[in-house]
Amino acid sequence: MDSEHEIAWIDSARAVVEPQDGSQPILDLINGAEKTICLKMFTFTADDIAEALIAAQQRGVLVRIMLNPARSSGSRANDDMKARLQAGGITVIWSSPAFAVTHEKSMVVDGRIAMIATYNFGVKYFTATRDYGIVTEDVNVIAEMTDCFEADWARKHFVQRERSALLWSNRGSRALMCRFIDLAKHSLEIQHPKFVDAVVLERIIQAQERGVRVRVLCGGKHGISTWDVLDTFASLRLMKLTGVKIRKQKGLRLHAKLLIADDQHALIGSMNIDRSAFDLRRELGCFVNDPKAVEVLSETFLDDWHEAKTYDPPDPLTVHLVDEDDQPHDPELVHE
Repeated sequence: MDSEHEIAWIDSARAVVEPQDGSQPILDLINGAEKTICLKMFTFTADDIAEALIAAQQRGVLVRIMLNPARSSGSRANDDMKARLQAGGITVIWSSPAFAVTHEKSMVVDGRIAMIATYNFGVKYFTATRDYGIVTEDVNVIAEMTDCFEADWARKHFVQRERSALLWSNRGSRALMCRFIDLAKHSLEIQHPKFVDAVVLERIIQAQERGVRVRVLCGGKHGISTWDVLDTFASLRLMKLTGVKIRKQKGLRLHAKLLIADDQHALIGSMNIDRSAFDLRRELGCFVNDPKAVEVLSETFLDDWHEAKTYDPPDPLTVHLVDEDDQPHDPELVHE
């Protein structure tokens, strides 16, 4: 295991749970800003957040925003929002071309409070998907997020800290996620839609083999591209063969990226369990051990787990014949 980076923890944080909390936690952060807002977002279409940011700029807050220019498919979700925010006086640029995609969802307000999220800024993520966020005033986290924002803004290389509560892609995040999995002694809960990385898959199976109770909440076929569906379902079947319990999220679409170890530690971030997320894209995640925040995340996972049903992953070679009709098709919700 690469030992270049070590885990630190965010030990004071608040968890945001979507869709229960809606956009209000984000609006509260924006409306409370006095000096600066630095925002990076993959897709941004939410009217209420746009108006709050424009109002902040007009009352004297310096608002700077980086938006991802295009999805992997080439479709462009942010063109209209970029023009709208710029018309409101906000400085908006496209995210760094050093990355195939900037999938990060983050915000720092006044250099004193930060948000790290799995949700995009869009109505569906506050009404129809299971997603999470972390809000913290941890000074080390804020300083590191600010350093990365400034580096990406200036198109410069960012060097992450050797011991950090943050996971950054495209360097070091795979090893850190594996290290988190290795920490689990009794239980490991995973709420992820996509499984396209053999290294992380092996770590999950090793946890099960050493006696950890591993439970996986997946999203089934929804939002998985044709390119990734083979690996995702092969991975789910391999996990099930080794005794991992697998259920499919019910009711809500699964967009969250959450791991919980021993009901004490959580890993939340923008990165899917996916080679591209680790190696090609700008992504951000965090390690959390604030007891209240982890309790909220654990309770939400358990609620979703008990509502879900056992899932028998289809043969990946015949998955194209499987019609999972419990959710309407959404062409814009494809897991990056």
